[in-house]
Amino acid sequence: MFPDDNASGRELLERFRSWLQERHLPATRPRDMIAAIVLTSREHLSVDGIQRRLREDGASIGLATIYRSLDTLVESGLVRAHDFGEGFRRFEPMHASAQHGHLVCSRCGQVTEFSTDRFERLLPIVSDEHGFQHHRHRVEIHGLCRVCRDADISAVARAGRPR
Repeated sequence: MFPDDNASGRELLERFRSWLQERHLPATRPRDMIAAIVLTSREHLSVDGIQRRLREDGASIGLATIYRSLDTLVESGLVRAHDFGEGFRRFEPMHASAQHGHLVCSRCGQVTEFSTDRFERLLPIVSDEHGFQHHRHRVEIHGLCRVCRDADISAVARAGRPR
């Protein structure tokens, strides 16, 4: 879940800069701009979304640089890449918040985070019942968001009206 303010995103950006410095990796302006967009975002951005934001900020950074920077961010452990089955990856900053899952709209692509506290409590029980040692997990629920469902209901209602 995202923090109430962007202090967490700014903290992640500083941690990324330190991570680069510790590994003697260049802290280039394009890499920093990409990191700032991803680490302070409240969305799960795709490469296209990142490129769009860069253009809005007046920056012209090539796709190869964006992809290399994203690989570095993922390697740092401060960003997670998600494949929600859309044919491209989305990137999420790894805030120090609780575990969460994702609701993914299969029509509009909206991704909504939700808390998985009850699921977290259930994991040891399910794992123990099956003699399984749990290391990590990911929860993704695919379906239709409220807006898309409401649009379907409205379309059905309009189609059912006599003309």
